[in-house]
Amino acid sequence: MALKLTINTSSPPLGVLLTAAHVKDIVQVSVAEGKDTQLHVSDSVQFNDVNSISRYLARLAPTLGLYGANMMEQTEVDHWLEFSARCLCGQIILSKALGELHKALSLRTFLVGHTLTLADLSVWGALKGHAGWPSQGESFSHINRWFSFLSTQVPFTAVGNAYASKKAPLSKSSSDEKKQDVGKFVDLPGAEMGKVVVRFPPEASGYLHIGHAKAALLNQHYQITFKGKLIMRFDDTNPEKEKEDFEKVILEDVAMLQIHPDQFTYTSDHFTTIMGFAEQMLRDGKAYIDNTPPEQMKLEREQRTESTCRNNTLEQNMKMWSEMKAGTVTGQTCCMRAKIDMNSNNGCMRDPTLYRCKNTPHPRTGSSYKVYPTYDFACPIVDSLEDVTHALRTTEYHDRDEQFYWIIDALGLRKPHIWEYARLNLNNTVLSKRKLTWFVDQGFVDGWDDPRFPTVRGVLRRGMTVEGLKQFISAQGGSRSVVNMEWDKIWAFNKKLPISSLKIIDPVAPRYTALSSSYVVPVSVSEATEEMKEVAKHPKNAEVGMKEVWYGPRVLVEGADAETFSEGEMVTFINWGNLIITKINKGADAKVVSLEARLNLENKDYKKTTKITWLADTNSAPLLPTVCITYLPLISKAVITKDDDFKEYINKNSKLEEKMLGDPCLQGLKKGDIIQLQRRGFYICDQPYEPVSPNSCKESPCVLLYIPDGHTKEMPTAGSKDKSKSQASSKAPAKAASPSTPAPGPTAAPTSGSDLFSSIVAQGEAVRQLKVAKAPKDEVDKAVQQLLSLKAQFKQQAGTDYKPGMAPPTSDPAPPPTSTDSTSCPFTQVSEQGELVRKLKAEKAPKDQIDVAVKKLLALKAEFKKLTGQDYKPGMAPSAPASSSPSSPATSSSSSCTSSGLYERVSQQGETVRKLKSEKAPKDQVDAAVKQLLALKAEYKQVTGQEYKPGAPLVQKACAPIQNSPSSACDATGLYQKVSEQGEVVRKLKVEKASKDQVDAAVKQLLALKTEFKQQTGQDYKPGLQAPGSQAQTKSSTPAEELSSQITQQGERVRRLKSEKAPKDQIDEAVKTLLDLKSKYKTLTGQEYQPVAAAGATGGEDKNRKERENKSEKQGGGGGAGKKGKGDKANQGKVASGGAGGPGDGQGPKKQTRLGLEAKKEENLADWYSQVITKAEMIEYYDVSGCYVLRPWSYSIWEAIQAFFDREIRKLGVENCYFPMFVSQAALEKEKSHIEDFAPEVAWVTRSGKTELAEPIAVRPTSETVMYPAFAKWVQSHRDLPIKVNQWCNVVRWEFKHPQPFLRTREFLWQEGHTAFATKEEAEEEVLQILDLYARVYEELMAIPVVKGRKTEKEKFAGGDYTTTVEAYISASGRAIQGATSHHLGQNFAKMFEITFEDPKKPGEKQLAFQNSWGLTTRTIGVLTMVHGDNMGLVLPPRVACQQVVVIPCGLTVSLPEQEKEAVLAQCSKYVNKLQEAGVRVKPDLRDNYSPGWKFNHWELKGVPIRLEVGPKDMQQRQCVAVRRDTGAKVTIPEAEVEKRLVAMLEDIQNSLFKKASDDLKRNMVPADTMEQFQKELEQNKIVQIPFCGGIDCEDWIKKTTAKDQDLEPGAPSMGAKSLCIPFSPLKTLQPGQMCVSGKEPAKYYTLFGRSY
Repeated sequence: MALKLTINTSSPPLGVLLTAAHVKDIVQVSVAEGKDTQLHVSDSVQFNDVNSISRYLARLAPTLGLYGANMMEQTEVDHWLEFSARCLCGQIILSKALGELHKALSLRTFLVGHTLTLADLSVWGALKGHAGWPSQGESFSHINRWFSFLSTQVPFTAVGNAYASKKAPLSKSSSDEKKQDVGKFVDLPGAEMGKVVVRFPPEASGYLHIGHAKAALLNQHYQITFKGKLIMRFDDTNPEKEKEDFEKVILEDVAMLQIHPDQFTYTSDHFTTIMGFAEQMLRDGKAYIDNTPPEQMKLEREQRTESTCRNNTLEQNMKMWSEMKAGTVTGQTCCMRAKIDMNSNNGCMRDPTLYRCKNTPHPRTGSSYKVYPTYDFACPIVDSLEDVTHALRTTEYHDRDEQFYWIIDALGLRKPHIWEYARLNLNNTVLSKRKLTWFVDQGFVDGWDDPRFPTVRGVLRRGMTVEGLKQFISAQGGSRSVVNMEWDKIWAFNKKLPISSLKIIDPVAPRYTALSSSYVVPVSVSEATEEMKEVAKHPKNAEVGMKEVWYGPRVLVEGADAETFSEGEMVTFINWGNLIITKINKGADAKVVSLEARLNLENKDYKKTTKITWLADTNSAPLLPTVCITYLPLISKAVITKDDDFKEYINKNSKLEEKMLGDPCLQGLKKGDIIQLQRRGFYICDQPYEPVSPNSCKESPCVLLYIPDGHTKEMPTAGSKDKSKSQASSKAPAKAASPSTPAPGPTAAPTSGSDLFSSIVAQGEAVRQLKVAKAPKDEVDKAVQQLLSLKAQFKQQAGTDYKPGMAPPTSDPAPPPTSTDSTSCPFTQVSEQGELVRKLKAEKAPKDQIDVAVKKLLALKAEFKKLTGQDYKPGMAPSAPASSSPSSPATSSSSSCTSSGLYERVSQQGETVRKLKSEKAPKDQVDAAVKQLLALKAEYKQVTGQEYKPGAPLVQKACAPIQNSPSSACDATGLYQKVSEQGEVVRKLKVEKASKDQVDAAVKQLLALKTEFKQQTGQDYKPGLQAPGSQAQTKSSTPAEELSSQITQQGERVRRLKSEKAPKDQIDEAVKTLLDLKSKYKTLTGQEYQPVAAAGATGGEDKNRKERENKSEKQGGGGGAGKKGKGDKANQGKVASGGAGGPGDGQGPKKQTRLGLEAKKEENLADWYSQVITKAEMIEYYDVSGCYVLRPWSYSIWEAIQAFFDREIRKLGVENCYFPMFVSQAALEKEKSHIEDFAPEVAWVTRSGKTELAEPIAVRPTSETVMYPAFAKWVQSHRDLPIKVNQWCNVVRWEFKHPQPFLRTREFLWQEGHTAFATKEEAEEEVLQILDLYARVYEELMAIPVVKGRKTEKEKFAGGDYTTTVEAYISASGRAIQGATSHHLGQNFAKMFEITFEDPKKPGEKQLAFQNSWGLTTRTIGVLTMVHGDNMGLVLPPRVACQQVVVIPCGLTVSLPEQEKEAVLAQCSKYVNKLQEAGVRVKPDLRDNYSPGWKFNHWELKGVPIRLEVGPKDMQQRQCVAVRRDTGAKVTIPEAEVEKRLVAMLEDIQNSLFKKASDDLKRNMVPADTMEQFQKELEQNKIVQIPFCGGIDCEDWIKKTTAKDQDLEPGAPSMGAKSLCIPFSPLKTLQPGQMCVSGKEPAKYYTLFGRSY
C-alpha cells in the first residue's frame, strides 16, 4: 500500500519525516511538498495531525518498536508526543519544558525504554526546528548529550540538513490573525546581539500584579530577542515598605510566569558605593543638605523658590550629613537634595531629594545605615554599575528621564538607554499596591490571590493560563499609547494562543453537566433502563478521554428548560438523543413540577430541536454537590481618576454563588483543572469535592470559578434560543446573576398594592442586574420600560409615588364578608399564603421569589388584623371583623400586641444565624444575618412590649388599657429586659476576650440603659429584681400561662445570679422561689413544668445550653447526687455546671468559660481532638505553624515513657549520648536513597545574622548521617564492637501537609537508638528486642494493644534492609497509626561511611559493620489521647498519668463552722500523705474560688484516673468516695482501706483500659481473601489482613483502587489503604498457590492493610 505524505514547507514536521525515514524499508511512503501537512491513506482516510501520522506509520511497522514494546511504553510515548506538541512547538520560552526533559534524560539514553521510539523522534524534531533551542539549551547537559547522540545518526542528519533550514522562525507570522493580535516590539536603539542587558526592578512591598508582569515579560522579550542578559533587581531603598515575605512571593510569581533572570541583585548591594557618590556630589557643589519642613519644601518647589539651605557651605553640608548618617533627631529633619534648577518647567528638576534619613532597620543591612537613597537617585547609578544597556520604563516616568540623565552626567557614569512603553491600565480595578493592600486588610477579598484581584496569582486562580497572560502582554508590545483596557480583552486571549493559533482551553477542556439546584424538574422516562455508557469528554477531541454517563427511567432537567416545553414536543437530550414530551404536570403556582417523556432515539434529526442538558437521578451515581462562583468587578466605576475616592465605588456584591447539582464525574476534578459546563461556560476547579467525613459527617462541595472568555454575549443556561417564550426571551446574562434569578419577562398585572410593590422591587433588582452585567441596550430599555409601567400602576392605586425603602402598602379594608366563600376569607388567604411561603423555602426557591411571597404574607396578615382586631395565629378560629364592635378600635390596639408571625420570623432568622456560624460562613454574611435578627427582635419588642425569648410562651402585651394606669410599666419591663440583655453581651465579650474598645462601648451602652431604667422606675436596676409591670397579663392569659411565664423569668434570674457569682444566700433565695413556682404549677396543672418550645423554633441556643448543663450535672457537676447525705454536693455541682472554668491550678477570680468539650468524638473527631488537647492543658499553640508548646500535663506522659524505656535499654547495654542538631550538606546527601525520603522536609539554615553562609546547614531530620562519621572513627577493630548509643532529642521535618499536634508536627521529640555489630545475627536479635520494648511501652504503660510485624518493601525505612514496626488502631476514625519502628540497616550505611573493622578470622581483611536504628516519638501521646479519650475529655492510664488521684473537699458551705472546714481539709491532707507513702501520685485541689462541681469537670477533662471526694458527712462515717474516670463508677471506701483499695483500683483501671482497647482491635482487625471483601471491610472502618504478593506496583494499585470511594475529612494524610505491616502472627495461614488480592501474582504472606495517619 503506497502512502502519500504532504508536508508544509514553511513549517516541516521533522518528527513525522523522521518516522517516515525509519519505516521506509517496511512501508512505502512518498513525500511531497504542499500547503498543509497531510498523510493520504485512501480517498476516505486522511490524517492531518502530526502525532496521528507518526502513530499510524509506527503501527504499520510494529517490528521496529517505535510505538513502544508494551502498553506502559506506549503510554509514555503518547506523553512525549503530547509534550512535543504542547510544550515545545510554538513556545517562545522553553526553560520549564527543558527542565522536565533534562530530568527525564538524567539516567537514560532514550526517552522510553532502551531503544529509539516516536518519543525521541518527535521531541528531537521539535527542538531541531525551534530557533531558540541552541541558546536556551546550553545549560542542560543531559539534553545536549542525548541531542548530539541522535544528531550523529543517519536519518537525523539527513532530515535535519534537508528540512530544518526551511522551518519558519517563531517571530514571523503568516496569518492575518496574528498580525492583528501581536503587538509591535520596536527594536531597541543601539542594541547589539549578545550585548543587551535589561533589568526588572520590583519593590518588595506587595504582590506582583499584571502591570508588573508586563514589565517583566517585556524585559524578557528583549533579553531573548538579543540573546542578552536579564537582571532582576529588588529595589529595597525604603526599609519602611520592604518585607521579606513579599520578596519571596515576588520570586514565586516570577517563576510562575516562567521568567528566568540571569542574575538577582539588590539595590542595597550598592549602598556604600551610592553613598560615596552622594558625598562626591556634596563636595562638587552639586547637592546640599536641606532641613526645610516637608510641607514648606513642597510649597517652595511649586512656587519655584530656592531653599535657604541651597547655598550652605561645604562644612555646613557635611556637618548636617553627619547628623543624618547618625540618625539623630536633627538628622531626621534633613534630606539631601540635588542642586539642579529651581526655575525648570520640569518639576522633577527642581532640586529633587536624593537621600532621606530613616531609623527603621533594613531587612538586609539591619541598622548599618540610617540614610537611604531615593529610587530616582539609586536607579541610574545601579543601572550604570550593573552594565544595564537599556532601561525599560513606563511613560509615566517620562518627566524623570531628564533627572535620570542629569545624575549620570553629574557623576560621570556610563549612560544606559531609556526605552519607554505604556503602562497597562485596566478598567474597574486598581493597580496601586497601597490600594490593593487596603482591600486585603479590610477583608473585601479573600487574600492577594483573590480571583477579583489584578495580581498574577489572582488571574491565574480565576483560570487565566500563563500562556494566555503572556500572549496578552505580548499583544500590547512596546506601544507608547496609553489606553484603558476592558477586562474582556485579557480573557479573550485566554481562549486561544494567537502566536501558534493553538487554542488553550477550548480544544482540551472536558465537558460536563451541572443543573441549578434552585429549580430542577424530574422527567419520567418509563421505558428507559438504568445503564452506564462511556462517551467522549470532548466531542471534537477524543484524546481528552472518556467519561461515564448514566441513563435511567428518572432524569432531571433545569426548571427554566422545562418551562419552555410543550406536550408532544421533541427535545434533544445531549449525549442521549431525542425524547418526546408526553405530559407536563404543573403545580398551583403554574410552575412545572414534573414531566413525562418517551424515547425517540431512532430519530436522528437534531437540527430543529431544543438541546438541553440533563442528569440521571440514580443511586448508582449520586449527583455531586457543586457551587459555581461568578465574579464581577471590584470597582463599579470604569476609570478611577485622581479626584475620585476608590472606596466610594466598591462593588460589595462582586461574588455571586449558585448551588448546583453536578455531574458525578466532577468528583475526579483536582484543584486547577479547567472544564466546560455545557451551556454555561468554562470553569476552573478552585476546591475539589471532598466526600462525607465519617467524623464530621459533612461533605465539601466541588467549587468551580467561572472563567470569563472575553465575550459580552449571554451564555445560554436554560431554554432554547429558538424559543420565544416569555421566560427565555427576557433572561439576564448568566454572568450578571445566577441562572436561578427569575427573568423580568411579561407577567400578569398585579392587582393589589402589596403585589404591585413586590413587583416593583423585583423588577428594579432585575434592571440593576442587567446594567451591572452590561446587557444589550434593548434588553435594558425593555426592562426599564416595564419598571416605569409598574410604578405608574402603583401611583394610580396607592395615590402616591413609589419610593425605595418605603413601607409596603396594605390593601384597602374590605367590607365584612357576607358569604362563606373561603377564597374571600382573610383567614384562609393568610393560611394559603403561609403554606406557599413554606413550600418555596422547602424547595429552596430563589430568594427574590421567597421575599415577594413573604411580603405578600405580611400584607395579608396586616389586612387580617385590620379587619379582625387581632393578630393572625396558625390554628386559631377565624374571627369576626373588629368593626362589629364599636369599641374594638380602642381596645384591640392595646390588648392585642403580640405577633405569632414575627415570633416565627425571629426563630427562623436565629436558626439561619446559627447555621451560618456552624458552617463557618464569611464574616460579612454572618454580620448581615445577625443585623437582620436584631432588627426583627426590635420589631417584635415594639409589637409585643417584651424581649423575644427562645422557649418562652407567647403572651399578649402586658399593657392592657387601664384608665388610670399609664403604659410606663410596659416600658419599664422592656427596659429591664434590655439591661439584662446588654449585661449578657458585656459578659460574653469579656469571656471571648474581645478588644478593649468593643468592651468599653458595650459597657457604656449598659450604663446608659441602667440610667434610663432608674429614671423611669425610680430605683436602681438589680439582677434578679422583679421586673416592673411583669405581673401584668392580658385578660385572655390563663393562670397556667401566667405561672409558666413567671417560672421562665425566675429560671433566667437564677442562671444570671449564678453566672455573676452572686452571694450564696441570694442564689438560694432565688432557687427557693423558683421551686415554689414550679410546685404551684404542678398543683394547678397536675403535671411537672416543662420548658415550652416556641412555635417554629428548633431548640435554639438556650435549649442547647440547658442540655449541656444537664449533661454536665449528670457527668460530674452533681458528684454526690446519687448518694444519701450528699445533697450539698449535688447542689454545688449544679452551680458549677454550664461551662464555668478557670486557668488550671492558678488562683484568681473565677471567669465564665467554655470548660467542657463542645464536639463529640463520634461526630467530629478532628474538633474533639483539638479541644481535648487544649482544654486538658496538654498543648499551647505557637506562632510557628506546625510547632507546639508541650505543657507539663503532656510532657509528664513523655517523662513516664522515657523513664521506663531508658531503664530497659540500659539493661541491654545501651548508653545515652548527644550529637549536634546541625548536619552539613555533604553528610546529609551522602546516602542518596536515605535522604530522598526526607529531602522535601529538610529545614536549612542559610544565614548567620545578616551574612549568607558559604554552605547551607540542615537541621537534623534524623541522625544517621550525623552519627555514622563518628562511628567510623570509633571502630577500628572487632573489639570496638558492639556500639550501642541512644539520644533523647528533637528533630525537625518541615511537613507541608495538614499539621496535627503530636500526630504530625514540624518539630517533635523522640529517642533514636543507633547500634553497630560485628555479625548480622547479633544485629537482627537486637531489632526484635527493641521492638518488644516498644510493644511493652504501648501495652504495659499506655494500655494500647499493638500489632507487631515487618514493613513491606514500599514502606520500609529508606536505605535500610528491613523495618519492623508496632501498629496501633484508632477506632474513632477507623485508621491505624504507626507506633514505633526498629530498623535493620544491614551494611548499607557502613559502606557509605566506611564503618569497618579488621576480621579476627581473616587478619588484614576489612569487614563492614552491621547496623540498626530505632525510634519512638511524642506521637505516642496523640495515640493515647485518641484511643482512650471520651466525650468528657482525656482518659489517662494510671501508669502514665501525671497525677493518679485528685482529692477534692466537698460540702464546705458558708454555713459550715470554720472548725469543721479545717477538719475536712486536714482529712484531705491525711489521705494525700497516706497515698504518697503508698507510691501513688496524688494531688489535693484545695482552691476555694471554684466549686466542687467545677473541679469534678476540670479533672475529668484532664483524665485523672481517680477522684477522691471528702465531705463533712464522710468524716462522720469515717469513709470517702472514689470515682473512677474510665467508667464513672462511685465506690465508698472506709478510711482505713484507702491506700490498699485505691492501689488495686488503679491497677484495675489500667487492665480495664487495655481490655477495652484490645477488644476494639480484635473486632476491627479481620482477614479477607478477595478484593471485594477487602473493600467491603475497609468501608466499615476496619483494618484488614489480605494475601499480598509484596510488589510495590501492586501496593500502589491497591492504594489507588481503595481511594475511589473513601470518605475522609479535609487534610487527611492518606487517601487509600496502605500496607501497615506483615504481621508476625497473622490471623490466617497462607494456603499453597493462593493468589494476591490483585489476582496477578502469587501471594507471599498475609499483610495488614488499612487507612492510616
